[in-house]
Amino acid sequence: MERGACPHLLLIRYRAFKAMQWLVERLPRPLGYALAVMVARLAYVFAPKARTQLKRNLAMAVPDLTPRELGRLAWRNFRNHSKAYADLMRLPVARVEDLRALLRIQGIEHLEAARARGRGVLVVSAHMGSWEVAAAIWSATVAPVSLFAEELEPLELYEWYRCTRARLGISVLPLTRSGLRQVLQALDSQEMVVTAIDRDIMGTGIVVDFFGRPARIPDGPAAIALRKGTPLLPVAVYRLPDDTFQAYGYPPIFAEPTGDRVADVRRVTGELVRRLEEMIRAHPDQWHVPHPIWLEGAALPSGARERQLSQLLHGRFTLRK
Repeated sequence: MERGACPHLLLIRYRAFKAMQWLVERLPRPLGYALAVMVARLAYVFAPKARTQLKRNLAMAVPDLTPRELGRLAWRNFRNHSKAYADLMRLPVARVEDLRALLRIQGIEHLEAARARGRGVLVVSAHMGSWEVAAAIWSATVAPVSLFAEELEPLELYEWYRCTRARLGISVLPLTRSGLRQVLQALDSQEMVVTAIDRDIMGTGIVVDFFGRPARIPDGPAAIALRKGTPLLPVAVYRLPDDTFQAYGYPPIFAEPTGDRVADVRRVTGELVRRLEEMIRAHPDQWHVPHPIWLEGAALPSGARERQLSQLLHGRFTLRK
């Protein structure tokens, strides 16, 4: 739920969410999905701003679609996102052993290679798929997992998310300065931290090329990797046609500093963004980001201007030992 909205409206939406959650967790999984699809149809019709912005974003990722094809893709996107909410709503009654049967993992050797460094693992992804399924399984079988994510409003909703995920062994770290300190502590304890960088929620990222257009992307993961030696592991989790899930791990990025901090952060962030583009192009029907991403009318910075901008923004993520 968007930040800064009317508190009364947020409370109404939270109560509606809880009512729907109460129902979904008591329905058989197929019926819960059927209800989610009905909600998606309503949302697709009665949320024109979100629908229009999503189409704009999808058109950037897959520019060769006709308007008709783009409309179909946007509908499938709404549908998958609503199903992901149904998955989330069922978490209070979910068991890790049941979730394990729903998840296929490809690229587990990349996770093992990243963990072998002994510096924790920073898993980087986009806003797509049902991450709770993979995170719960990893937390139970591999290492403790934390999600570094935006604080939601109202507080009651954020607490519901936090407690529900904690029940499955997943910690929720707020996307704040205090949350960043907790991220560093988790990595020092060789835990796994999951974060998405396809949307600069805090407004402190650097401007990089994303699908051929300038966008502000969080540079915190690159800064952490360069300072602490923590491997960066790009991972995509997406829904399969039978409503099971696939986790796909890419080769880890081991960030090596060259002495030019600004250039290093930009280079590593660029590597991560290229992976995000691969994930999104492969599964655009599951990349649900109905928010502005690209800088309108802006050009990619270069030369001295690039260095000055990156230094200014990166200063907020400077880490001290």
